[in-house]
Amino acid sequence: MDLIPIVETLGENTVEALMGLFVGMVFGIAAQRSSFCLRAATVEFARGQLGPRMAIWLLTFSTAVVWVQGAQMLGLFRAEDARLMAVAGSWSGAIIGGLMFGAGMVLARGCSGRLLVLAATGNLRSVIAGLVFALVAQMALHGWLAPFRTWLASLWTTSGGRNVHLMDLLGLSQNLGLKLGVASALLALFLAFRHKLTWSSLIFASGVGFAVALGWIATWTLAQIAFDPVNVTSATFTGPSANTLMFFLEPAPQLRFDIGLVPGVVLGAFLAALFAGELKWQGYDGANAMRRSLFGAALMGFGGMLAGGCAIGSLTGASVFAATAWLALLSMWVGAGITDLLVDQRGQRSLPVAV
Repeated sequence: MDLIPIVETLGENTVEALMGLFVGMVFGIAAQRSSFCLRAATVEFARGQLGPRMAIWLLTFSTAVVWVQGAQMLGLFRAEDARLMAVAGSWSGAIIGGLMFGAGMVLARGCSGRLLVLAATGNLRSVIAGLVFALVAQMALHGWLAPFRTWLASLWTTSGGRNVHLMDLLGLSQNLGLKLGVASALLALFLAFRHKLTWSSLIFASGVGFAVALGWIATWTLAQIAFDPVNVTSATFTGPSANTLMFFLEPAPQLRFDIGLVPGVVLGAFLAALFAGELKWQGYDGANAMRRSLFGAALMGFGGMLAGGCAIGSLTGASVFAATAWLALLSMWVGAGITDLLVDQRGQRSLPVAV
């Protein structure tokens, strides 16, 4: 598709924001209809299950990897041009931030992307937790928490001023990325058929992964023709949530991909829930649930910014095989599993048995 006439008519920033809006809508619709949630998948895994939530997550992951790796082979995208790969990665940030984010999403009962989707359907718990998440993320990006985040991130970084491709780090061929994606897809389909997931769930779960690839391809394509620099990026919600919050507070905000992405997710999830008849007002069950949720949201805000991305952002980074993104994703799984074991599973065992 020739974007030059569109860019000349609307301007680079507007086109970039519209791309973000479209990618966000695809993600929002697909995530709402598939109930995609990393937190749910990690809890299943921590409890010794490979259930339907795990199948949904694996299908999303594998779809993102296959589409992104396929786009590279077709010349539609170059991973080395991604902003994530062009800057130094932080091993310490991936570990510490990933553990914090994983713990936070269990406490908040949803990752940042899931909170956005639920907020659009009338879940007031997610609205409030999402605002806390965005506020803490902004504080970690440019506010009071920024020096502490920078110090933690600088403890252990990649050499050479750039991130590292996972296959290069392991001494393997980069072509193995596509094969890994296909293998993950086969495992996901096996689990899906085993648990009798509907075809619509599978299609929409794949749509979440497709949204990740769509963002990479769209921003890379725009970057090839734009006069001003364009960040080659895709779906992630830590930085974009903070930037969207500031967009409405700054006197002269600038349209970018991030600014379209978050409203796009909300709009897409709202429309999906509306047509499915799933809009419903929901609130907190009590003060304890609220404290737990807000503390978890704060952990996700700081942890996601430190790790270089949220649950979706780490999946997005993993699709281009950024080594620190894979480490952050692994750390999120570990942090979530430990938190579920110590907080939820132990709490259930301590409850009195009904007679």
